[in-house]
Amino acid sequence: MAAGKAQLAGLKQITGNGRRGVSLQTSRLSLAAVVAMTGVLCLGPVRMMAQAQAPTTAAPQKNWKDRAEYDLYDAIQKDTNAKTKLEKLQQWEKQYPTTDYADERQLMFLTTYVALQQPQQAVATAKQILAKDPKNFSALYYIMFYTRALAGSDPTPEVLDQGDKAAKAILENINTPPPNVTEDQWKTARTDVENLAHTTLGWIELQRKNWEASEAEFQKSIGINPNNSEVDYLMGTALATEKKVEKMPQALCFFARAATYDGQGALNPDGRKQVLAYVQKAYKTYHGGDDGFDTLIAAAKASPTCPADAVHIEDAATIADRKAKEQAAIDAANPELTMWKNLKAALTGPDGAKYFETSMKGTAVPTLKGKVVSMTPALKPKTIVMALEDGTTPDATLKFETPLAGKVDVGTELSFEGVPQSYTASPFMVVFAVEKDKLHRGTAH
Repeated sequence: MAAGKAQLAGLKQITGNGRRGVSLQTSRLSLAAVVAMTGVLCLGPVRMMAQAQAPTTAAPQKNWKDRAEYDLYDAIQKDTNAKTKLEKLQQWEKQYPTTDYADERQLMFLTTYVALQQPQQAVATAKQILAKDPKNFSALYYIMFYTRALAGSDPTPEVLDQGDKAAKAILENINTPPPNVTEDQWKTARTDVENLAHTTLGWIELQRKNWEASEAEFQKSIGINPNNSEVDYLMGTALATEKKVEKMPQALCFFARAATYDGQGALNPDGRKQVLAYVQKAYKTYHGGDDGFDTLIAAAKASPTCPADAVHIEDAATIADRKAKEQAAIDAANPELTMWKNLKAALTGPDGAKYFETSMKGTAVPTLKGKVVSMTPALKPKTIVMALEDGTTPDATLKFETPLAGKVDVGTELSFEGVPQSYTASPFMVVFAVEKDKLHRGTAH
């Protein structure tokens, strides 16, 4: 899990645990769409009732107190300016605190607050409506819609709970059109309403740190509308903040999709840019390098659902562990090479000269092996230059007091035991004094 924490470094800065972060332009209903929906879900029924209950119409159940009340109501209905409409509603409430049309007036207050972008007042009015009519669709809808706006950066349990209840109540009756909404009208509006309900529930569970519940709700939203970058971003946040290394590849996929998708429902350009910068950094931290990032982007573009079994990104810790095991196997198979690399690391380090003088010079080292690079002279050589590390780069010189018999071909593998006499760190070279009987052809071990 320590590796997991490192891999998620910086996530809070960009996501704020799903509360703050990049500015998101989402496919969630815009304010204009909400106001338009208001006309279908709320204002329509009010108008119909008002027309049915006008003074010239028989009204056994509801009546205006006087002509002045009706005229005020009529003026409110005709007012297209939300600010002045609110002033008239407040006048109506002040002059007629009790009225047969109190319920209709509350709905008009609600939709006017929505038009004025006043979420606190809208939700307070919606709660008053629910106190009398617990299943009122408009009140439930706006409580759900404004949950995140009211929650801010530090949501209270009360705000989360009321949003949770409203969204669940909407979903419980999602198959039934709200009152005074036709089947055809509901077919048009239902998808966005249902999508918003699941997104809101997912966001609420994210704040509660109920990761799996949050992911399940976002998955439902994606199933309804697979091209919603806000939900992709939130799903990535839920998966990443769960701090399970095995879920990070899928989280990166959702972030990558949010960063690159540019169709309807995409983030705005600045939002995409910010998320792309984050996912590039997060990928490198998780994977240990940039290799394969293009593959992630391609997978994210190809699959809106980013299925876990289709996103394969090896984490840096696993890669390091595998490489360590591979190196251990190499070391076990070639101990001479391992020892030489260790000696080279010590000699090229900051205290290399001191190490050579105190630990190597004049002291025989265990058997080393390598390949012949050159010899002097060509026949009966007294000096052989060898490549111990990679077989081609000179890094050891063997000196003999008496010439060797015959000739040693370049590329011949030799092993030897020698006594270090001198060295240079750059270019790296160690000079050994070697006795002829300590030189052997082929592998020593």
